[in-house]
Amino acid sequence: MAEVGIFVGTMYGNALLVAEEAQAILSQHGHQATVFEDPTLADWEGFSQKIALVVTSTTGQGELPSSIVPLYEDIHARLGHQPTLRYGVIGLGDSSYSHFCGGAKKFDALLQEQGASRLGEPLFIDAVDHPEPETVAIPWVEAWVALLN
Repeated sequence: MAEVGIFVGTMYGNALLVAEEAQAILSQHGHQATVFEDPTLADWEGFSQKIALVVTSTTGQGELPSSIVPLYEDIHARLGHQPTLRYGVIGLGDSSYSHFCGGAKKFDALLQEQGASRLGEPLFIDAVDHPEPETVAIPWVEAWVALLN
């Protein structure tokens, strides 16, 4: 059984909905999953030896939503190397904008720079093709669960 922290960055609630679906799937597979809607550095540090799943939308010019910006900035400024962290990324975006899923890509790049180990490939969900992002996220999470062992 793995412990997974699901760290959410959302503007209109879609990323939170995806995070809650992921939590349900993880629980069905016997894992312990906690959703952090307004995540803090203390929340994040509790999963440094466990698994983090970042579920975030993108705003403006490829930026993170305000609910997850403080976490991102604290990780960048205060943590540095995170070699024991394993993580996954789900990004929600709109390909009609030039910085499609830029927030999720930015978070992923930071964790890669800090030596964390990504489990699988990130999932980037395009609102143009998938107005209900959970329909794409559910099969991805089902497959991602197999990587947790």
